[in-house]
Amino acid sequence: MRCPSIPNDESERLAALASYGLGPDRPLPSLDSVVQIACRVFGTPVAAVNMIGSEHVFLAAQIGIDVLDPRRDVSFCGHAINYDGVMVVNDSRLDERFHDNPLVTGSANLRFYAGVRLLAPSGHALGVLCVIDGKPRAFSEDDCEQLRELARMAVDRLELRRLEISTEVSRRPFDAFARNSPTAIIWFDVDRRVVRWNQAAAMLHGYAIEDGPGMLMDDLMPETDRPALQQAVAQARIDGSFDAIPIPENLTGLRRDGSRFELGLSLFCWKENGALIFNAHLQDVTEQKRKAGELHRMATTDLLTGLANRVCLYRAVEDSLVEGDGEATVLMLDLDGFKDINDTLGHAVGDSILCEVARRLAAVAGPHSLCARIGGDEFAVLLRSVADLEQAQVLADRMIALVSRPIVVDQHEVRVSASCGVAAAPGHAHEPVALIGGADLALFQAKRRGGGQSFVFIPALRMEAEARHLYGLELHRAVQEGEFVLFYQPQIRLSDGILTGAEALIRWRHPKRGLLSPAAFLPALEQGPLAAIAGAWVLEEACAQAAQWRRLGMSNFHMGVNLFGAQFLVDDLASDVAAALSRHGLPPDALELEITENIVLDHDEQVLQSLRRLRDGGVGVAFDDFGTGYASLSLLKRYPLSRIKIDRSFVQDMLDSPQDRAVIDAVLSMANAFSLETIAEGVETDAQRRALGEAGCMEGQGYLFSRPLPVQEFNRMFGVELPVASRCA
Repeated sequence: MRCPSIPNDESERLAALASYGLGPDRPLPSLDSVVQIACRVFGTPVAAVNMIGSEHVFLAAQIGIDVLDPRRDVSFCGHAINYDGVMVVNDSRLDERFHDNPLVTGSANLRFYAGVRLLAPSGHALGVLCVIDGKPRAFSEDDCEQLRELARMAVDRLELRRLEISTEVSRRPFDAFARNSPTAIIWFDVDRRVVRWNQAAAMLHGYAIEDGPGMLMDDLMPETDRPALQQAVAQARIDGSFDAIPIPENLTGLRRDGSRFELGLSLFCWKENGALIFNAHLQDVTEQKRKAGELHRMATTDLLTGLANRVCLYRAVEDSLVEGDGEATVLMLDLDGFKDINDTLGHAVGDSILCEVARRLAAVAGPHSLCARIGGDEFAVLLRSVADLEQAQVLADRMIALVSRPIVVDQHEVRVSASCGVAAAPGHAHEPVALIGGADLALFQAKRRGGGQSFVFIPALRMEAEARHLYGLELHRAVQEGEFVLFYQPQIRLSDGILTGAEALIRWRHPKRGLLSPAAFLPALEQGPLAAIAGAWVLEEACAQAAQWRRLGMSNFHMGVNLFGAQFLVDDLASDVAAALSRHGLPPDALELEITENIVLDHDEQVLQSLRRLRDGGVGVAFDDFGTGYASLSLLKRYPLSRIKIDRSFVQDMLDSPQDRAVIDAVLSMANAFSLETIAEGVETDAQRRALGEAGCMEGQGYLFSRPLPVQEFNRMFGVELPVASRCA
């Protein structure tokens, strides 16, 4: 178990924490609503505000915790106070910091954790707002932002607690405390008449200090704001304090000359000799509010289009569902093929198109809706108090039609299309995250159907997404636990039937579902974050096996390895391949890397440079599934290939289909012209083998020779004799 480190400012941090007057037996009830909201928003059974003491932790508020282990050295929050941002542990059992932590291995069964530290105005970390679950979970950047928002709410409540404690200081005699204070301070009585004020208060309102006593507090603000102060003071006279009374906000201060300013006000009261004394701290916050307003505008506005941004959208949806009538509809729109416009016409034209699309969407949505740009070419529209799906889809289709009209930018007439997903509350969701997520899933379905259309959310989409998420977690486990294995399909020289090499093919030994073929998991693996890691493992494992077979007598054996597109995007593929060959003592021509057309088209220039370095180093490069894509012919001229693999779809019917036979003959002719080797996939009959050999194809692989085999069966089939030590192992 890794213990949390102690912050460099630990003594100052503990002093700051002490100023809030909290402890194991002194929680803060005003924080209860924060943890309740956290549980509801994230769907976790546990949420807490955990304060970090010198050796122990204690809860200022919590929901779902029956027993607390107070030791700081086992606390996840002890780590989180050192983390600048949201600390997320998706699965504690897979995290080297926590896998053997008593909170993970014991009855608490803590599997998921997300926490963000709570900072005092001095910048010291007081504790952490966290959400916890007993099962692994994903936690998106949007989730992190919502947790940060709740943390800001918690800090506000903590600050109110600190101010309450500081009123003890305010109860000292006025002359001793307030006379020379830079803060504007006024004492007044139950009739709101000023008893004393200091020089700072007099100057703030443009008076001499002797003008204060006897003046009405009402005269220090315009008539429109006076009722708010009067009501607060009247209620405090009844309650004896301001503890549960909302302090008036957005007040305006009035100077002697009639000028006005934004007034910041804090109110306290206590009894002296049986009489209530009121204490007001005042501040001119005009510039502060102006700056805050500007920061808020920048934080909630997309600077390119002037629409609301993602943060603003989430808050508006939350307001509609929580504070409104619970009815709202979200439309998520995405421009189809916008990347191609940026790539061909440039980002300046692309930005102009985005601005025009934003203008059109806002015009259709109307003044009572909220339009937002939430990503590169992704927009959203919030229809407040609208739950009619038919009405929403009509509006979505109008937006799609309007976006598709020509846009003229710098003498370019550009046409773009858009897809739209629709989700409505309360029918599809009750929470903001779920509603927006539903619209996003519907958008994904609209694009999957070809784009240029709208799609209304259905529950099956969320079930599919959850299945994909669980599958992603399983893939993570498979990588961590070493559940992937390689099978090898022999490659045979057609002229004499000699084994020349093998293609390494990944399989998954699932602990519950048994051996899974690539079709069951490869698409998810290729598109997910683990593709590069899995690809590197396949390369390493295949090189190790090829080296062993060469040492056992297969001197010219070559190994085919399929590449993932992600491997071209991380590190340096050519250097990684060279290092793997060196580790296993393999010559470069012992390895053949297989690429598909999709890899080439997705990362054209990056792939081209890497493959040129590999071919210059002597590594073979094969084009897999050749003939099935529209760009295959042009790629022969540009890419440094050594071999073409003829796709099984042509081999299967070559004896009965003149068209398929013509394609094979053309591929072989082109390969000969480019001095490339050839191998046919999917060879299943002896007649196919003879026909391919007669046509000039060099090698073949397929069920005629063997299905893909695990190492042991491969060795038995081809008579590989292992050394005694290896056999025993």
